Order: sequence, then C-alpha cells, then structure tokens
Amino acid sequence: MASSSRTQVIALYRMLIKESSKFPSYNFRNYALRRIKDGFMENKHVDNPKSMDQLLTRARESLALIKRQVSVGQMYSSQRTIVEGLRAR
Repeated sequence: MASSSRTQVIALYRMLIKESSKFPSYNFRNYALRRIKDGFMENKHVDNPKSMDQLLTRARESLALIKRQVSVGQMYSSQRTIVEGLRAR
C-alpha cells in the first residue's frame, strides 16, 4: 500500500469512528463502531489497487450515510437505555 493511500485509509477510518461516535442512540452507535472496526480489519491485507479504490469509495459512501443518519437521529430525541446509564452526555 502506497503511503498516500495508507494516509487516506487512516484518515477515513478516523472520520468514520468520529462520526459514528456522535449517534445519540447507544445501539446504533455501538453497531456502527463495531462494523467499522470489523470491516477495516477484514480488509487489512488488501493490496490490489482496484479493489482498494472500490473499498475506499464504499467507505466514503458509508461516511456520508452515517453523517445523514446522525443528523436525523439528533433531530428526534429518545429515552436513554439502561446500558447508557444516567450520566450526562
């Protein structure tokens, strides 16, 4: 993996994690974080540039989707779950 694509992958990973952490719902937040980590670990050893570009494109689309879902989720508040506890966010 070239250094520039490695930098792009790391930056995209960080953006996905940061955006997913903004989900107001505990379940959506943890599901998104788990899927991101699993997806990146699963494709850790991809060296083919064509498949790397496809994966990066899909990750960018996922980032846009997460951003939209976070903004929609923040418009409508819901009750906190027991797992989240009573601590303030």
